[in-house]
Amino acid sequence: MTELTQQQFFEQLSQAVVDQDETLAEKIATIIVRNGLDCAKAIETGLGGGMAKVGQLYETGEYFIPDLLVCADTVQNAAAILRTGLLQNPLSKGRVVLGTIFGDTHDIGKNIVALFLNSAGYEVLDLGKDVSAHLFVDEAVKWNADIIAVSTLMTTTMKNIKEVIDLLVAENKRNRFRVMVGGKPISHDFATKIKADGYANNAVQAVKLLDDTISKLRRNER
Repeated sequence: MTELTQQQFFEQLSQAVVDQDETLAEKIATIIVRNGLDCAKAIETGLGGGMAKVGQLYETGEYFIPDLLVCADTVQNAAAILRTGLLQNPLSKGRVVLGTIFGDTHDIGKNIVALFLNSAGYEVLDLGKDVSAHLFVDEAVKWNADIIAVSTLMTTTMKNIKEVIDLLVAENKRNRFRVMVGGKPISHDFATKIKADGYANNAVQAVKLLDDTISKLRRNER
C-alpha cells in the first residue's frame, strides 16, 4: 500500500470527481477497497464532498449541465466499486420515489435529478413520466420511501401535483412522507400554497434540500 493516508485518498477521490476524471476515480476507489479502507466514509466524504464542490461550481457559473452529468457518472462508477467493499447493505441516505406528474410527458430534468440523487447516496425509484397521484402514493408505501418527489415542466399540469398531497391526506398518510416538488414553472410560493414540504429548481438544490430534510427526519427519530 502507498504511504498516503486514508484521508488523502478521500481527498484525491473528491478532486477526481471535480476534475471529471472517471479513470482516476475508479483507480482510487479500487485501491480503497483492496486495502480495506473505510468505503462508507469514502462514499460520504470523498464522492459526496466532490459533488458538493461540483454543485458550487455550477451555481457560480463555472460548470454547466454537461459538466454535471460527467461528474455524476464519475461518482456512480466509483461508488459501484466502493460498494463492493461494504460488508453491509450499500450506504443509503434515504429512499426517494420520483416522477413527472400525470399529463406531463417531459422527463429530461427529472432524469438529471434522479442521477444526482443516486450519486449523492439516495436510493431512487424512478416512476417515469405521466405518473398518477395513486401510483406515487402506492409505490411510496410499497417501497417504504422517505420522500415523494414530483416534477412538471408544464404550467397546465402544476395543479395536478396537489392531488398527490390531497390523496395522502385522504388516506391518512400525509405524515408518513415528505413531498418535494420541482420543475421550471414551480416556485417556492406554489410549493407553500399546495402544502408541499420543499421546493428545488435544479438538481444541485434538490440534493441540498433532501440532505437537509433527511437530516431533520433522522434527528427526530432519535
